[in-house]
Amino acid sequence: MSVKAKIGPSILNADLSNLAEESQKLLDNGADYLHLDVMDGTFVPNLTFGHPMVKSLRNKIKTAFFETHMMVQSPEQWIAPMADAGVNLYTFHIEPVEDVCKVSRLVQESGMRVGLAIKPGTEVKALEKYLSIADVVLVMTVEPGFGGQSFMADMMPKVEWLRENYPNLDIEVDGGVGPKTIECCAKAGANMIVSGTAVVGACDQRQVMKDMREVVQSYLK
Repeated sequence: MSVKAKIGPSILNADLSNLAEESQKLLDNGADYLHLDVMDGTFVPNLTFGHPMVKSLRNKIKTAFFETHMMVQSPEQWIAPMADAGVNLYTFHIEPVEDVCKVSRLVQESGMRVGLAIKPGTEVKALEKYLSIADVVLVMTVEPGFGGQSFMADMMPKVEWLRENYPNLDIEVDGGVGPKTIECCAKAGANMIVSGTAVVGACDQRQVMKDMREVVQSYLK
């Protein structure tokens, strides 16, 4: 299996007034990538930040891998600005999109990788016809829009189905994932782990990320 365990802290839980320093600390402590939650107040009820802040962060952090999780109603609207801001992986929800293939193609043409995300209420089979163009699939393990929610273990069959049918796919989980729930995710086949509070708020960020990565890697062998 060619997929690797990767830990991507969600900076939504960090001190946003000190974001560059907080993000650099996470990277120094072993984060494989940064997961940036972009919310528009329409697709989800919350509002976070947009491409100007991502670009500011990129100006301070030149080489790290950035994923934007676009919890937005019109993901095509933000492709060019996010590409300009230095985003590497553009993950958008399929639910509000009429033509997923077209949006994915625009993402690729802008030089970013394609991530496809589904909410808890969306069947995993809804992704099936798009998986040939996806670099990453994100299975939400909470309702998108707010941090600090409880992990939904009943989402794991989606991850299992994806891993069984697409053994080389990067499968990401996001929501309530931490040391207590990591084994459940790893066992199902997730290899990209988004963790917010459990990593950002940890006394020893390095140890928490190392421990989670080892659990995931043990199931990928």
